[in-house]
Amino acid sequence: MIYSLKGRLIVKEMNFAVIECAGVGYGCRTSYTTISQLGEIGSEAMLYTYLYVREDAVELFGFSTAQELSCFRLLISVSGVGPKAATSILSDVTPEKFAFLVASGDSKAFTRTKGVGAKTAQRIVLELKDKISSESLGSSFSGGGAAAVPHGAGASDSVTEALEALMVLGYSQGEAAPILGKLDPNLTTQELIKETLRIIAAGNIR
Repeated sequence: MIYSLKGRLIVKEMNFAVIECAGVGYGCRTSYTTISQLGEIGSEAMLYTYLYVREDAVELFGFSTAQELSCFRLLISVSGVGPKAATSILSDVTPEKFAFLVASGDSKAFTRTKGVGAKTAQRIVLELKDKISSESLGSSFSGGGAAAVPHGAGASDSVTEALEALMVLGYSQGEAAPILGKLDPNLTTQELIKETLRIIAAGNIR
């Protein structure tokens, strides 16, 4: 398993990059989001990777953040969504926006990506929301355990949705819930997600 690549960027195209590591060039298919975050040719680059294996091909996909890789893994687990469609979706929406759309049940937004029809978009929302354990979410608001959100915040639907979205992104309940518990529960779901990610990044938690 190739978890990540770090080396010199030698090719940078619309949805494809090559990173040279110890004299070997690794070609990675990827999203426009990741491509836009890579530096100039010749600069050092690092990508989180996923090796996709099928009967007629072996392809390596690369992403600039662990969150984007997590979203890619979730997407290709959905029936009818392959790696090409997954990278197209992640070219159109950031990991934060992706999580928000799933958590809020906005399947229509995914149809804006070329090649993603209404039925596929609905499956994305339905199947990925099912991957979030309702039991674990319920216990997180019970007041017990380190990951519990205070009762005042727990009463807010936006806090619950934000926690679900952050878990879709790959953050653990223990990372996100304590931060959400300190934020204003009157903020919108998207504002809570953005603020939580900002605090996590500033504190170098991940």
